Amino acid sequence: MSELTQFTITEQSAAYWRVTFNNPPINLVNPETILELQDIVGRIEAAPELAVVVFDSAHPDFYFARYDLSRAAETPIAPGPTGLPAWIDLTTRLQQSSVISIASVRGRARGAGSEFALACDLRFASVERAFFGQPEVAAGVLPGGGAIERLPTLAGRARALEIIIGADDFDALTAERYGWINRALPDAELDAFVDQFAHRIANFDRFAIGEAKRLVNRTTLAQPQALLESQTSFLKAVQRPEVRERGLKARNVAVEAGADFELRLGHYLGKV
Repeated sequence: MSELTQFTITEQSAAYWRVTFNNPPINLVNPETILELQDIVGRIEAAPELAVVVFDSAHPDFYFARYDLSRAAETPIAPGPTGLPAWIDLTTRLQQSSVISIASVRGRARGAGSEFALACDLRFASVERAFFGQPEVAAGVLPGGGAIERLPTLAGRARALEIIIGADDFDALTAERYGWINRALPDAELDAFVDQFAHRIANFDRFAIGEAKRLVNRTTLAQPQALLESQTSFLKAVQRPEVRERGLKARNVAVEAGADFELRLGHYLGKV
């Protein structure tokens, strides 16, 4: 397994790991992120005593910010162990693993960042600091990493359309009400709650955890072929001339807005 440059794995115990994302300056998801996550999923699968893994961020304002569209053409498409392209491979394997995955969200989780959280089994978020969004449609493309398949199951069709077509930011309390996340907690309580919950799971029988997850998965997991169709549509969409034109307009808005552009991305994309 290769050395990780964007993630740090902290083994709280043989049964409980924390995986922390750190890709300055704003935790953009890029092709290297995908390959490292694929590596991490392989490590999770190879850990016989592991029961629970928590994914968090080193940046208080950005969880997994969004995908770096300027590098969309470099998106890894070589098949992984499932025979699917890297992103679909790693998210599918994470969901099918007997290990429970938890997204502990502080900061912005948009686009691919939201889609990674959706691929985790459970999602907990900071009331004050967590924001969620699928901004792709506002940029002239569409979600290609699982939001289209997973959000309707969690939030229902109408709210999934509101999230995806509206392409705006959602605070953690709204995300909780919509079913996007399990629970929104005061920021000061988030880490302790997730840590206590993870330790609780880590003490349970590993067979019972894995079997319960497998049985729930029978009727809830997105179909790989549907995920592949969405990713293919996304990769085609980013090549459209209209998307490049919108990208230029967005960059002009970003220059004018400065650092606030990424903090309030949904707001600014509505002006493009």
